[in-house]
Amino acid sequence: MEENSESRIEQAIRRYLDFLASSENKSNATVITYRKSLAITARLLDVDDPAEINKASIRRFKVCLHEHRTPLGGELAVRTKNQYLTILRAFLRFLIKEEERDVYPPDRIKRFKVDERKVNVLDQEQLRRLLDAPDTTTRSGIRDRAVLEMLYSTGLRVEELRQLNRSDLNFDTCEMPIRGKGSRVRLVFLSSDAVDALKDYLDCRLDDLEPLFIRNLELASREASPGENFRLSQTSIRNLVKRYAAIAGIVTDPSPHTLRHTFATNLLSNGADLRSVQELLGHRNISTTQIYTHVTNPQLKDMHRRFHNAGRGAI
Repeated sequence: MEENSESRIEQAIRRYLDFLASSENKSNATVITYRKSLAITARLLDVDDPAEINKASIRRFKVCLHEHRTPLGGELAVRTKNQYLTILRAFLRFLIKEEERDVYPPDRIKRFKVDERKVNVLDQEQLRRLLDAPDTTTRSGIRDRAVLEMLYSTGLRVEELRQLNRSDLNFDTCEMPIRGKGSRVRLVFLSSDAVDALKDYLDCRLDDLEPLFIRNLELASREASPGENFRLSQTSIRNLVKRYAAIAGIVTDPSPHTLRHTFATNLLSNGADLRSVQELLGHRNISTTQIYTHVTNPQLKDMHRRFHNAGRGAI
């Protein structure tokens, strides 16, 4: 094989990535994730052609994933290992369906067993303290209060919140279209508290920049639109939540996703059905949404204990 030439598996991966972008309309972020994952996978499988993938090479690949260490010396999380396997399976399905190749059956690639996922949620008192933590006598505090209210009101993911623009807001209907994972669009709804916090925040903005949540509010007032470089980063939003959690005395180390979990759990606890919560969260599969039933089940058990025998004497 000539120097710098692609192997047959590398060529197949390139065709698959082109297919994702052109035919499946996957986002650039998704294609980049798949490219990085498959590059590592191809190296660890140590095969020249996808047709050479077999049970033994899959076993070696799993061993390599298990033995791999992060820069801090830790093991890969089971979910991270499974992401590699999931993307490999998707690649093999592409070869079978789109290129009619005879390759290792993807359904024979078994994922690692995952322990039951734990969901970190805030109780009502913790939630109140967190939402009240920003100093709303300052413009940055008014912004931060709006960020927290939005996360709790909508259950948005960090990147979904970060990508919001002013034009996305509709205070008349109190709803917004969100383009989430896999470019799926859904509607989310604003609570009255979130609307009030957002209006206060927009009233104190002195700029015309497009991003909804921005950094350096003073400097932004001298910047020309669109001002994309002023958009809050994911890291800034995560640090914001952690900073106010510390101020509020919450020791469970909550993250923006904790507010998403709290949003979903409170909906279910107050009688929302699982399908509706799935739609609001933008989950592709309802099995993902079902993790929240483990949190609400203790409340259902308590309700059963208190009310199941309540009418026995009247029978």
